Amino acid sequence: MITDKHQIVIVGGGTAGISVAARLLRRGHSDVAVIEPSEVHYYQPLWTLVGGGQAKASTTARPEASVMPAGATWIKNAAATVDPDANTVTCADGAAYEYDVLVVCPGIQLDWNRTEGLADALGTDGVSSNYRFDLAPRTWEFIRGLRSGTAVFAMPSGPIKCAGAPQKIAYLASDYWRKQGVLSDIDVHLVVPTPRLFGIPAIADTLDTIAADYGITVHTNAEVTSIDAAAHKAGVTHTGEGGAQTLLPYDVLHTVPRQSAPDWIKSSPLSTGDAGGYVEINKHTMQHVRYPNVFSLGDAGSSPNSKTGAAIRKQAPVVVENIDSLLKGRPPAASYNGYGSCPVVTSSQAMLLAEFDYDLNITPSLPLLDPTKPHRGYWYLKKYGLPFMYWNLMLKGLA
Repeated sequence: MITDKHQIVIVGGGTAGISVAARLLRRGHSDVAVIEPSEVHYYQPLWTLVGGGQAKASTTARPEASVMPAGATWIKNAAATVDPDANTVTCADGAAYEYDVLVVCPGIQLDWNRTEGLADALGTDGVSSNYRFDLAPRTWEFIRGLRSGTAVFAMPSGPIKCAGAPQKIAYLASDYWRKQGVLSDIDVHLVVPTPRLFGIPAIADTLDTIAADYGITVHTNAEVTSIDAAAHKAGVTHTGEGGAQTLLPYDVLHTVPRQSAPDWIKSSPLSTGDAGGYVEINKHTMQHVRYPNVFSLGDAGSSPNSKTGAAIRKQAPVVVENIDSLLKGRPPAASYNGYGSCPVVTSSQAMLLAEFDYDLNITPSLPLLDPTKPHRGYWYLKKYGLPFMYWNLMLKGLA
């Protein structure tokens, strides 16, 4: 039973959904609906600074109603299934919405339970994660309270949003401990599943130097796969050594959940059908490979770019342009080159801004600054410039 029909239905009222809705309305598309159950909209990139004691959690949250573009129909509901053959989305309460064009951007799913012991350990006895609004302040509490012992910072395998976040907090914590004069009494470990700290060699070289300067022991090709909260030990699996496992003791553990597409996307005809289950799209046009009236962007799409808000900023105009072309009977002409931006905070005063495309070519927005080195100016951009641009320009379809 169809509840309602809209020309363009957008699933997700996060960064991607709101940006696209605002741009579509500015282009003159008047029948735009956004399916989003949340009452609160978060600016998640600042959660790293919250965990590092450099920002307040309250500054990252605003009412969803305040960012919903005027003119959009807000469907306060959660999408549950999609039938792209019938052009319908059905919500959790059974309401079904028909569409001419569907934009799928519900974000990424945090799979806390895929790391043994993690879900139960969160928020207690030194275990935290900046990937949750309520836990980022706990991270800061644990960091501030540690004067000696062992701190472990871990990154999971597979695509995650803001891939730099798991190591940024390690640098912020180490910087704080150094300022407190206790860094020499803390054994800091950084566990990453990749061969190096970054996929671009020149940037990886810089991060190697920064980690060494803090005295951080870096474990590459490794992943925290279990947590024994009672024993205060993290099980580390070393992928490069035939799956060998070691135990790392911890007093503070900052970890990040494995991530995947939302379950309802995984089980839908839109999915890639693999473990990640993302919406299968052309990585340049953002159009679904089997259903031409379906588009996806942001963290739920299969495009192999870095999953960041900066990527969405470049994807949104492409999606809107190609929707416009589709509705006018023309082939998609706009193309996304894979641009992603990873602001790597290296201390409470400096940040490295890694910008790159699908081919990992460095594509700096500010070419006067060496993009492979941290700069103080980038720090101000992270704390003040980017949040201002997000709330006042990006979500309004102006940037």
